[in-house]
Amino acid sequence: MEETYLLNVEGVKKKILHGGHGELPKLQDGSKITFHFQTLKDDFERTVIDDSREAGIPMEIIVGKMFKLEIWETLLSSMRAGEVAEFWCDTIHTGMYALVSRGMRRIAEGRDPLEGQKHRCGMGNMFDYHSTGYDDLDELQRMPQPLIFIMELFRVRGTVGMAASVERAGQAVQLLLPTQVEEPSAYKRDTWAMSKEEKLAAVPVLHSEGNRLVLRREFAQAAAKYQEAVICLRNLQAKEKPWEDGWLKLESLVTPLVLNYCQCQLELGEYYEVLEHTTELLQKHNDNAKAYFKRAKAHAAVWNEREAREDFLRVAHLDPSMAAAVKKELKQLGERMRKKHVEDRKRYQGLFQSPSGP
Repeated sequence: MEETYLLNVEGVKKKILHGGHGELPKLQDGSKITFHFQTLKDDFERTVIDDSREAGIPMEIIVGKMFKLEIWETLLSSMRAGEVAEFWCDTIHTGMYALVSRGMRRIAEGRDPLEGQKHRCGMGNMFDYHSTGYDDLDELQRMPQPLIFIMELFRVRGTVGMAASVERAGQAVQLLLPTQVEEPSAYKRDTWAMSKEEKLAAVPVLHSEGNRLVLRREFAQAAAKYQEAVICLRNLQAKEKPWEDGWLKLESLVTPLVLNYCQCQLELGEYYEVLEHTTELLQKHNDNAKAYFKRAKAHAAVWNEREAREDFLRVAHLDPSMAAAVKKELKQLGERMRKKHVEDRKRYQGLFQSPSGP
């Protein structure tokens, strides 16, 4: 896996997931770029916002036709045919994404992407709308944020061919007819490109790989495996109604993976990462003793004595079988805090002590 920064482009980070072939494309006005894409939030679960594969057809943009998300031309121009790459883009490049996505979704639904839209610039239309009609896009519109784009470049053609044009949307987006779709390049399938069945099958494999890496004390690599498994499950959960049977079954698989991830982060000294994810887990499952235990250890590590004691005592209340472990941790916490207080007193005395005369 190769990682690099695109030259002369502020706020963009590129990671190559699968190398392409041939030379970099020489784009000119009228060139048509065919590609699949997936848009994700830059969060722990890498929440999927859009996925062209779900529509079953790739996307096209035409160079020089003022596509509203200008950074995409830059990203695609850095790719070779058959390449799969992941791009992290800062907020300076993603502010228009909600409007672009709104149009693409309407096209995929067979609706007019210009429905109710005035012929004004993109920013003007953004202020016209109280809502895009999609809750997740409304959130992006209210609070622009960095996004991750995973792209697979199929081909670049010098001239515009026959396709189902929707250029009237003012977005220069075209959807290829099914007979024109080229087969994706052969590469190791990442979870972003997996079907529901493949994701479900991948979870126990990733879980097992993570456990194996923990036994070898390769905690960073193990954490990455657990995180990838969580991403698979969260993507599937997004298609279920919260707290109904399907969602709950997936949540029961997510919880131990998040706890394993947090244990790895404890070993790596990433205590605030542990605090964040255990707190999020406990907001949904406030009776999970293991989550309280890991959070307590993280609090103790960053000298949050009161919070650590509260969490440790909560563990003993929820799971009496962990009482001995809690007693040991509380004893260690007390010893560490006493030692810290002694060191602090010595330090402060040294700061305020008058220098001795000759």
